[in-house]
Amino acid sequence: MSTTDLASVERTADQLRVVVGRLRRRLREEIDTHELTPSQTSILHRIDRDGPATASDLAAAERVRPQSAAATIAVIEERGFVVRHQDPRDGRRQLVTLTDAGRAFLDDKQRAGQEWLTRALSEHLTDAERATVADALTILGRLVDR
Repeated sequence: MSTTDLASVERTADQLRVVVGRLRRRLREEIDTHELTPSQTSILHRIDRDGPATASDLAAAERVRPQSAAATIAVIEERGFVVRHQDPRDGRRQLVTLTDAGRAFLDDKQRAGQEWLTRALSEHLTDAERATVADALTILGRLVDR
């Protein structure tokens, strides 16, 4: 790859990173997070995706210190989004589980983001531009799945 080609690829990578970051921030703006931090929301998503887990497991998965995970869990537990139960396989451990309120929060968050993005695509892009975005998503999906 020539120096010119490499510079072009680097610019594209930088633009992609910036646009994805801006999109994530915009989605967060459009969604009522109940004043949860990204870390708190991330733990909720992880429990939803992976199922009940110990605080230690969550800390490892989120790559944070156990004390940080414990503080994060305490906040979302106080909000009623998770509960702790004794692990049936090991009574010394507690599992953190998503509550109905936690699931409703995640569902509402996803629905609000989907509605905003659908409306934005519909109102601000032409049919041809939406097709280009769909093609780009297919290509980006291949890149991510490698």
